[in-house]
Amino acid sequence: MQAWALPSAQAAANVENKLVVGVAIPTATHSFTSGIVWWANQAKAELEKAHPGLKIIVKTAATAPEQANQLQDMLTVNKINTLVIFPIESASLTQPVAQVKNKGVYVTVVDRGLTNTQSQDAYIAGDNTAFGKLPAEYLAKSLNGKGNIVVLRGMPTTLDNERYDAFSAVMKGHPEIKVLDAKYGNWNRDDAFKVMQDYLTRFKHIDAVWAADDDMAIGVQKAIVQAKRTDIKQVFGGAGAKGAVKKIMDGSDPLIVADVSYSPKFMYDAIKLTTEARLKGDKLPANIIIPSVLITRENAKQFYFPNSPF
Repeated sequence: MQAWALPSAQAAANVENKLVVGVAIPTATHSFTSGIVWWANQAKAELEKAHPGLKIIVKTAATAPEQANQLQDMLTVNKINTLVIFPIESASLTQPVAQVKNKGVYVTVVDRGLTNTQSQDAYIAGDNTAFGKLPAEYLAKSLNGKGNIVVLRGMPTTLDNERYDAFSAVMKGHPEIKVLDAKYGNWNRDDAFKVMQDYLTRFKHIDAVWAADDDMAIGVQKAIVQAKRTDIKQVFGGAGAKGAVKKIMDGSDPLIVADVSYSPKFMYDAIKLTTEARLKGDKLPANIIIPSVLITRENAKQFYFPNSPF
C-alpha cells in the first residue's frame, strides 16, 4: 500500500503545479458584479488552500477591450492553461477567447455566452429563459391580462436576448398587454434612471415595469418617485439581490412584490467545477444550467444572504 501512495501523490502534486487558471471577470461596478468578484475570490482562496501547487489568477476589467488585453497577458505572462471567463460583451470577446483556446487553453465561459460556441469547451449559466419567462407570467397574471408595460433590457449579450425573447414569447399570448418600449439600461442604476425618465415623459399611463435587474429597478423607482407617478403598480427586477429579497420578505415596498433568482455564486461554482475537473484531467459537460426560481413572500427567506455583497 505504502509503495503505491507516493507515486500517485506525486502525480497529483505535478498536476497541481502545472495547473494555472486564469479568471477574467467584470469590475465591480454594481452589486451583481460585486457579488461576482467576491465569489471568484472565495473560490481562489479555497482552491489554492486545498491544492498548494495550484495557481489561480483573478483579473477584473471595466471594458471589453481591457478584458481582451488581459486574456493576452494571462496567456503570455502568467502562462495560463485553463480560463474561466465572464465576458463583458458577447460579440467583441468571441475572437479574443477563440485565440486563447487555439493555444490549447481549456475554456469555460460563464453567464454571458459567446457568439460562437466553438470558442469554448464549457458554458455555465443561470436559466436565462426562466429569467424572462417567470416575470412575464407573473406580471400578466397580476395585471389580469391587460395593461401597459415598459421594459429595461441589460446589455447586448446572448443572455439578454434569451431573457427578452422568453419574456416576449409569453406576452404574445396576452394581446391586451402592450409592451410600449424596450431599451437597454446596461444593468446600471443611473442608466436605468435615465431610461425610465424617458419612458415617464413619453408614456402617460404605465401599469408595470420589467426592469430585468434589481439594480436597474432601484434606478427605475427613483425616476418614478421623482416624477410623482402613481399609475405604476409593480416594478419587477431580477437576480435576487438581498435588498430586493428583504423588501419581499418584509412586504415593505408595494412596488417590489416578486423577483427571480440568478445568484452570482455561479462564478464560484464555475471556477470550482472547472478547476477540479482539470486537476483530474476531466472535461465538464458542454452546458451546465443553474435553475432560476420565482421569489415571492412565501419562499423569499431561502434566497436571502445578508453577508454577501449582493
